[in-house]
Amino acid sequence: MNAFEGSIRGMARTPAWPRKTREFHNHHFDSTIWNDFRFRPDDIVIATYAKSGTTWMQQMVGQMLFGPDPELPVAQMSPWLDLRVPPKAVKLSEAEAQAHRRFLKTHLPVDALVFSPQARYVYIGRDGRDVVWSMYNHHAGANAAWYTALNDTPGRVGPPIGLPAPDVRRYFHEWMARDGHPFWPFWENVRSWWEIRHLPNVLMVHFADLKRDMPAQMRRIARFLAIEVDAADWPAIEEYCSFAWMKANAVRSTPLGGAFWDGGADTFIHKGVNGRWTEVLSAAESADYERRAERELGPACARWLREGGDSD
Repeated sequence: MNAFEGSIRGMARTPAWPRKTREFHNHHFDSTIWNDFRFRPDDIVIATYAKSGTTWMQQMVGQMLFGPDPELPVAQMSPWLDLRVPPKAVKLSEAEAQAHRRFLKTHLPVDALVFSPQARYVYIGRDGRDVVWSMYNHHAGANAAWYTALNDTPGRVGPPIGLPAPDVRRYFHEWMARDGHPFWPFWENVRSWWEIRHLPNVLMVHFADLKRDMPAQMRRIARFLAIEVDAADWPAIEEYCSFAWMKANAVRSTPLGGAFWDGGADTFIHKGVNGRWTEVLSAAESADYERRAERELGPACARWLREGGDSD
């Protein structure tokens, strides 16, 4: 019995797995793809709200599974399954054809997913203020092809996504007032994953902890995913997962090589830092966010989302 098989057996006694209770559609999403997706026992699902270290985690998991390899085409290997373009029939066929251990990406809340008791789920959290600052760069840098793909391809449900607000402070206030606008609701996403954090196949990781000590966090993730990494390979793997290396080689880890953003992949892999909001938001604006976070998530989850650390 290998490490993965042994850890799967340890999950067998866990009751009350999450159940899908709704579909989620908008300019980005088609959650129905999960209804037809055929899980394998060793699948990995990387989950975030968005702009919380998703691409970084995909790079880490890809390098731990198949590296060290500076040429690894992570963006091609790790699809965003519930993005509605290309159509789900195309994505399902491509995912089924993957012969390697699959590591998939989702931005859905738990209740819009078909949850597999055997798959492993890694959820990455990040302070909502940092999310918004990263999201603003992502949205403001998007080009006409991005809007065409999201708004004009068949199957969109709901209104199109429009241009961003003219400055990041206004963008933040709209995001707060309309819960995640113009993307999708924030609080329910974080809350849904926090509520299942004690399941044996769910690991909560925080962006700030990755920034503080990426090597330690990577080893924690490798243990959870039952990935055995040769000790001699860690230095190269860590290099290929560093922000500096990913920024310099952004085409390999950015969807479509950055074709949807002005400035290309360098726009998508932007700064990778926290706290930029401290230079813009007033103390009162920041306190308003923190009160909202505690009201929406409860004190323990709000603290974890703000600071990282232990999610228990």
